[in-house]
Amino acid sequence: MSQTAYYTEEGLQNLKDEIYQLEHVERPKVSAQIGAAIDLGDLSENAEYHAAKEVQGIMEAKISDLKNKLAYARLIDESQVDTSKVLALSKVKIKNVKNGFEVSYTLVAENEADLKLKKISIESPIAKGLLGKVVGDIAEINTPAGVTEFKILEITR
Repeated sequence: MSQTAYYTEEGLQNLKDEIYQLEHVERPKVSAQIGAAIDLGDLSENAEYHAAKEVQGIMEAKISDLKNKLAYARLIDESQVDTSKVLALSKVKIKNVKNGFEVSYTLVAENEADLKLKKISIESPIAKGLLGKVVGDIAEINTPAGVTEFKILEITR
């Protein structure tokens, strides 16, 4: 079942660009590979044909999935993001209560998540544990190491 996902302008454009790339660049390449494989003759024993058809199936499924995500995508006006509590697109500075380690994350749609850029999916356990919290709150989050407490230090956009 699909659900609404909120995107930044950049994230939404990246989703559209990926769909365009698959439909207008990759799809014709795969079609050409299938055509070339058909020209080789007997399809029942033609490994190139079967490989190209498999790639085509995977690509078509991905296009369908991305179009479905686009259908449920909603653009968030970042200037309107409430910074009084943690919401989608909030940048949150948190501190591990146990060891004092501080880190900042931006909560984004699943497609925009990139840990190297400190962007985590709104669907991740950490993000779910932070949602709705305000500065000063302690969020108890289930991690692989057990329940970890994080103090909300700052919320920005």
